[in-house]
Amino acid sequence: MGRPRTFDESAVLDAVAGEFRVYGFAHTSTGQLCEAAGVRRSSLYNAFTSKDELFVRALEHYIDTIRGRQTAVLTEGGLRGADRLRALVDLVIAEERAAACQGHAAGCMVVQSFMNPDLRERDERIARILDRDLRERSSLLAEAIRSGQVDGSVPEDIDPDDGALLVSTVISGIRVTAQAGVDAETLRRIALAGLRALLS
Repeated sequence: MGRPRTFDESAVLDAVAGEFRVYGFAHTSTGQLCEAAGVRRSSLYNAFTSKDELFVRALEHYIDTIRGRQTAVLTEGGLRGADRLRALVDLVIAEERAAACQGHAAGCMVVQSFMNPDLRERDERIARILDRDLRERSSLLAEAIRSGQVDGSVPEDIDPDDGALLVSTVISGIRVTAQAGVDAETLRRIALAGLRALLS
């Protein structure tokens, strides 16, 4: 019988997701993951068996965590639809601002994973997780846009599905641009300019 775990699995997944989201799968070493999580290599692999398994679990955990935050913003009944989209931008920018104080961009595991198509081929679970996330995130965004069309804060001639893809594209672009060290205020200005068609 194995020894009981001496770490908080959720905290470990948060820590390793923080490395994967900035550096990606290929450029994140096991040493980095152990240091970030504050656990020994043996403990990490006793719990997760391999770097691949750890990545899959961390990706699921990351998406669930981020989705929870974004869902709260995008379904906030006290906000008009357009204001929900602005609040989403502010949520992302706040992450980038906090990460910049630590000397790096916040990054995004989903963006990193989509930019590395080999990952989808490496493990079909990754492809399923990413595809499901895109569908569910797009649905949330489209619903916020529809709400904005009802309350008059989003133009009626915008197709909600196209608008959702626009928002996802702008947010992904902000994550990538932040890697170049662009400051948070500039990132926010760029994001809102990119979404002007939805927010006018």
